[in-house]
Amino acid sequence: MASVTASAAQLDEALGRLERAVDSLFERSGNIGLMRKELAAMVDDRARLAAELDETLAREQELQALADEASEALGSAIAEVRAALGREGQS
Repeated sequence: MASVTASAAQLDEALGRLERAVDSLFERSGNIGLMRKELAAMVDDRARLAAELDETLAREQELQALADEASEALGSAIAEVRAALGREGQS
């Protein structure tokens, strides 16, 4: 019976050390539930930011296409004005 009592005491001591170690770990790492919520918020933010980046890149491509079109139209208008001025100078 003494060996059972001694074993129970050793088990009790080991469980105490384990509890202290787990408590220490939680104290160092903070509240696990809070950490999970923060991680979930970061994952959501990352997804939102990735979607916004995709939208922004698509808009940038649209704007670049419009700028190219405007530049081409402006170049044509300049050529027409130069041609008109050249004809007036000849008259």
